[in-house]
Parts: sequence; structure tokens; C-alpha cells
Amino acid sequence: MRPVIFASKCLGFENCRWNGIMLHSDIIELLRPYVDFIVSCPEMEIGLGVPRSPIRVVENTKGVFLLQPSTGLDLTGKMEVFSLKLIEDLLNKGIDAFILKDASPSCGYKNVKRYAKAEQKNTTAKSSGLFGKKILDSFPFSAVEDEGRLTNFTLREVFLTRLFTTAAFREIKLSGKLKDLVSFQAKNKLLFLAYNEKSMRKLGKIAANSNKKQTGEIYNDYAEEFSNVFKNPAKPGAAINVLQHAFGYFSKEISKEEKDHYLQQLAKYKKGTLPLSAVTLLTMAYITRFKLSYLKEQTFFAPYPESLVSISDSGRGRDSYR
Repeated sequence: MRPVIFASKCLGFENCRWNGIMLHSDIIELLRPYVDFIVSCPEMEIGLGVPRSPIRVVENTKGVFLLQPSTGLDLTGKMEVFSLKLIEDLLNKGIDAFILKDASPSCGYKNVKRYAKAEQKNTTAKSSGLFGKKILDSFPFSAVEDEGRLTNFTLREVFLTRLFTTAAFREIKLSGKLKDLVSFQAKNKLLFLAYNEKSMRKLGKIAANSNKKQTGEIYNDYAEEFSNVFKNPAKPGAAINVLQHAFGYFSKEISKEEKDHYLQQLAKYKKGTLPLSAVTLLTMAYITRFKLSYLKEQTFFAPYPESLVSISDSGRGRDSYR
């Protein structure tokens, strides 16, 4: 099943930004062959033209508002109505993730400037845009990122892993078969172990269904716990344990130079100078070379298409995760 992503329309889809331009996004271009996009520009949808005067999020004792300083327009109500209508539609379409415009007063999900007054120059805080906040509230278990943070390789890896794993779960959930859930759990065991061992064990028990629950109830329980797996990036210690476990399958079959190289890559990942994907790709080469069928089935080593792997890193958001 192809993942479905909602994206801000200005990120490579249409010249709809306030200044009339369209932004280039590497992650959007990278994903185009592999996902289906649903796009929208909330500001255009509430009647603002292109180009248009900038809008601001204003927060004071009276509440949070979306205002256009140059015209004095209060767009809060229009944005509220539009957001609720679009979100209702998105809830029915099976969205797997969101890529929103960074710092946008409408789409931004964090890092959005807030002002005490529309005409004020100094900001008082940073938070979510009005539409971005509705997305966070309505899709608390979905992957939500902005195009800026996805230039960081750690955040990008978590996003892509979560995206394709969520789409795979959505597919088996549609089948409604318990055997598919058991197979899904088995294939993702090492992946879940690297991200959240506690959730991995809970998911295993749910899929085993020792309490003999109805299939629908099992899927609901599984979905609730599944939402906890990717709340944080893979823990280096847990991921290294998985990689060392895999290393044991082929370590006796490779040369000393190859062993040393492999262990050096593990050390670089542990230090944070190499993305996890770089080590899993190396491991997958050995898994393929020695025809290790059990490991080959584990999504940990290839959670998303290899062509999406990139070691470029802006460093942005490295210490920040939603």
C-alpha cells in the first residue's frame, strides 16, 4: 500500500505562498514516486489571494487569533471552519503522515511566531499555527513534521520508518485477518525492539491473543499500542544490540578487515556521526550475500525503499522530537 501524506501546497505543488512563490522541498521530491499526496493551502482556502499581505498569530488575554495587520482582518473564524471541514475529510481518507510548512502562521505545527498585538514587532513566544494545531489535536498518533526539520537525518529516518510502517499496518488492518497481524508483528519485531522494547512486548502479547478476544478488538488494542512505538528515535543502545545480533549470523563468514569496518560503522552510529540507515544498508548487504532468510524478512534492515536513504544532515532539530 502506498503511504498517503498530507502536505502544505506551497512545498513544491503550487505558487501559493504569501509572496507568490513555490518552495522547493527535497523530501517532497524524494517521496513523489513512492507516496500519494493530498495537498492544500489553508490561507488560499479561506479567501486570501496570491500574493497577499502576511498574516500573524496573535495571542493575548482574550485568546489566540489569526490576523492580517495590513488590513485589520480577523481570519480566526474562517480558519476554524476550514480546518474542521478539511480534517473531517482527512480522517476518512486514511492519512499516514503530514509534512507542513515550517513556521507558517496557518500550517506550522511548531516554531510559529506569536505576537501580543498584530502590529507589534517583537514576538512573545513560538508555538503552532492555527491549522497546524488542529492537525496535532486531531491526529495525535500520526507522524507530523515540517520540511525544515526533515533535513535532519535522524528525524527524517524516524519519519520515513514510521510512514511506511504505518501504511503497512493500515493495509493489514483493512484485511481484518489475525494471521496478517501475527505476520506483521513477526516481521517488525526487531524494528519495534530498536524503537521501543516495552511496546514491542505489549504488541507481541496482543497479537498472540491469549485472551481470545474478537479480531476487531485485537486490532483496536494493537493500533493503540502501535501509536507509541515511534514516539522517539531508535535508541542507539537498542539498535546496536539488534545490529550486533545480526552481526553474529555472518561474523564468522567475513574477513577481519570486513569485521573491523563493520564495527567502525557501529561506533560512528553510536557517536551520532552516521545515520542508522547507513549501518542497516551495510548489514542488509551481508544478509543478502549469505542468504539469511530470517533477517531478510525483518523490516528493521529495510523499513523504507533504499533509494530514500540519504546521509545529508542539516543538524536542525537534532535534540528535538515531537
